[in-house]
Amino acid sequence: MIANPWYLSLLDPRLWCLLAFWAGAWLLNSELSKGRAAWVRYAVPLVFGVTVVVLWQAGVTAYGVNKIILPPPSDVIARMSTSVPTLWADLVQTFFKGALSGYAIGCSAAVLVAIAIDRSPFLQAGLLPVGNFVAALPIVGIAPILVMWFGFDWQSKAAVVVVMVFFPVLVNTIAGLAASDAMQRDLMATYSASYWQTLFKLRLPAAMPFIFNGLKIATTLALIGAIVAEFFGSPIVGMGFRIVAEVGRSSPDMVWAEIAVAALAGSAFYGLVALIEKRVTFWHPSQRN
Repeated sequence: MIANPWYLSLLDPRLWCLLAFWAGAWLLNSELSKGRAAWVRYAVPLVFGVTVVVLWQAGVTAYGVNKIILPPPSDVIARMSTSVPTLWADLVQTFFKGALSGYAIGCSAAVLVAIAIDRSPFLQAGLLPVGNFVAALPIVGIAPILVMWFGFDWQSKAAVVVVMVFFPVLVNTIAGLAASDAMQRDLMATYSASYWQTLFKLRLPAAMPFIFNGLKIATTLALIGAIVAEFFGSPIVGMGFRIVAEVGRSSPDMVWAEIAVAALAGSAFYGLVALIEKRVTFWHPSQRN
């Protein structure tokens, strides 16, 4: 049987319907993005997300794509609605226990170590290169080792998250501590301010935009690290465990349901940190409308 030439697919009306829908949605978003109302910042990503989902559903249905390769969003949503207890248990195990605990420990330790490095020239020369070395370690290499050290429960996943989030927050905090002007530091010196007074009243507030950049980067790394760590050992609950198990059972709809829940949780976590940043660094030019 001779396959149809590739250019015949350009005559397929299904393709042109999908392209027309995409073009219409693109024009709508372009017009919305020109608005200055507060609701526009929420409407533009919403329209884009709905467009992607509709095109996904229509494309998979129109071309008869095998559900093992790519299930339609309707199947994923249906699986999510019937698997709420399982998805919630996995979310609690991976996100609330593993990712959040590791995030809190790793970010707190990074800020404290950054202050110690700023305080000590010896640590500046010795500890920072070590941190760079640790950050370069592949997660798939250290995750099974940490699972062997800390066990199969959430503690080992938190340890992996600590390793992943530590260096980005450390580097951003060190950069932030150096962000204050020399004139500002000289002014604090004329007031006979101690190192700690200068740190808490000038340098840490000035470093907050840098610190929050690291914290926002770490939100995504934390969830990724917790999920990947579960690939190498986990109790019979957790997002990583469920993804591996359902792939083995050829249940792509459940795999995509876990991916969707992880994406929603990660986006909400990022949004929460960004909201806190807006409240804390309201004085910074980046937060001005």
